[in-house]
Amino acid sequence: MSLKSDPFASVRVVEYRNLLIGRFAFIMGLRMMATLIGWWIYLLTNDPFAIGLVGLSEVIPALSLALYAGHVIDQSEKRKLLLKGIVLYFLAAVTLVFISGKFVSNHLSNHLIAISIYLVIFCTGIFRAFTGPVFSAIIAYIVPRNDLQNATTWSQGTWLSASVTGHATGGFLIAIIGITGTLISISLLILISFFFLFKLKPKPASVIKGVVRTWESVKEGLRFVYKTKELFSSLSLDLFAVLFGGAVALIPIYARDILKVGSEGFGILNGAADMGSILIVIILTIFPAKKNQGKKLLLAVGGFGICIIIFGISKIFLLSFAALMISGMLDGISVVVRGTITQLKTPDYMRGRVMSVNSMFVNSSNELGQFESGVMAKLMGTVPSVIFGGSMTLLVVIFTWFKSPTLRKMEY
Repeated sequence: MSLKSDPFASVRVVEYRNLLIGRFAFIMGLRMMATLIGWWIYLLTNDPFAIGLVGLSEVIPALSLALYAGHVIDQSEKRKLLLKGIVLYFLAAVTLVFISGKFVSNHLSNHLIAISIYLVIFCTGIFRAFTGPVFSAIIAYIVPRNDLQNATTWSQGTWLSASVTGHATGGFLIAIIGITGTLISISLLILISFFFLFKLKPKPASVIKGVVRTWESVKEGLRFVYKTKELFSSLSLDLFAVLFGGAVALIPIYARDILKVGSEGFGILNGAADMGSILIVIILTIFPAKKNQGKKLLLAVGGFGICIIIFGISKIFLLSFAALMISGMLDGISVVVRGTITQLKTPDYMRGRVMSVNSMFVNSSNELGQFESGVMAKLMGTVPSVIFGGSMTLLVVIFTWFKSPTLRKMEY
């Protein structure tokens, strides 16, 4: 078997394995935290809009700092910057442990506790602006270029498997050991992540060609993304698809009030999409997409929208689970194709800035989608808002199909 067709090519690099293990523990902890925060806020407020505010409180700093963060990443030693971010996330988790304790509940109202949670999440949005892009940018400094497609698939698989594990584990742990116990578990996972990421070798600052001033550096990154049509179109497609089709934020309402399956069912539903995603990523690792990747990306996002509509209509737990799981499989195709485009099209000296723009489109779309879901659920009702979101996703795909032939015809 040649190295190119070896599904384990990138993970044979010891340093890359440490990165994957560290990222797995970190993302698992963060997904557990996201699951817990959504459930916790809903318990405190009984308001769908309050769940949407969780996403907004994180996305505001993440979006505001993303472009500046890209400039900083390119000019910084990336291992050190990453470790600083992990430490700050650990401190945020410890703060939430304190907020969840009896002392705070005895002295503060539910409203003030919710505000305290929003403030902590706002801080994690600041940290994420830097740590998220570093994880992606650092891959090309560890893995040979010939193995970047394989490494991207493994990276996405690690993220998704950590996500499904974190979602499901978070739901179960809330039921078994409560909110405080779950937050302590999250803190331990972040420490494990730090241990493995500490083993990485220093990654020096990138050479920025002729760019000195921050704003000029930022503009160069934006210009590159805009001029690279396949990259810009794929990121825009993901932004609007997740913005309208992100029904995950409303799963606490479906679990408790519509499907009536409690915190255990909530954890399973929360992990359903990620289960589908990790399944398809395993398949794509062994049998990578060889041609027509652009068409497959568009069709996958369209299928995702249909699954969201089915989930919105369903009142049967198994059907809801299946719709979310299949949506995750289709989203997994989108994630791998888009991630590979980003890695292959980006020069090393610009990875921090491009990955930060990528995070603005991709990662922040989840929180914007969470806010949009909360607002639309408030205005239209939970079920109509999910159906509306899935329908808008389909319209976005149709628009992109005709308006972006470069993406539709793209192959790598």
